[in-house]
Amino acid sequence: MGPSTLDTAMNCPFCGNPDSRVLDSRPSDEGSVIRRRRECPACKRRFTTYERAQVEPLLVVKRSGRKETFDPNKLLRGLSLAAQKRPIDPEVLQEFAFGFEDTVKEMEITSEEIGLRSLAFLKELDPVAYIRFASVYREFDSLENFIEEVRKLDRKPGRGRKTLKMEEEDELNLADEVKLGTV
Repeated sequence: MGPSTLDTAMNCPFCGNPDSRVLDSRPSDEGSVIRRRRECPACKRRFTTYERAQVEPLLVVKRSGRKETFDPNKLLRGLSLAAQKRPIDPEVLQEFAFGFEDTVKEMEITSEEIGLRSLAFLKELDPVAYIRFASVYREFDSLENFIEEVRKLDRKPGRGRKTLKMEEEDELNLADEVKLGTV
């Protein structure tokens, strides 16, 4: 559509005429908006319109099958609770929560996938916040659930589970290092 094209989609705000002529179009607001200068052929008055892309909101598919619009504030509340009294910059949590929607390529995401991505984020950020979030997300109902999750977190990738003898050796080595003052 060139600058002299008639555009019947925009009524004149002054006389209501359904036709207007686009005199000038240019990007605005770092390219996220198109600014159009228009003229009404009936009353000859000029006005400006702005065109923005309307992005469809991300939908969250709950376990029940119900769908709701993604709310970054809700995710931030969960992350903030898990990170309470931890040495975590709140801005890091906010960036993750409010940037989350931009990382999703589809129009819908399951609440389970949001939880898994959040767990992965917290696992890299802070182990205590990770365990706190996991305890709610995975609905821990016993002390054994907590202990197993901590053990999983404590394992080094590729090493597998430590034997009792290996754990005892580690404790002895640590005790020796404490005595020597190297820890």
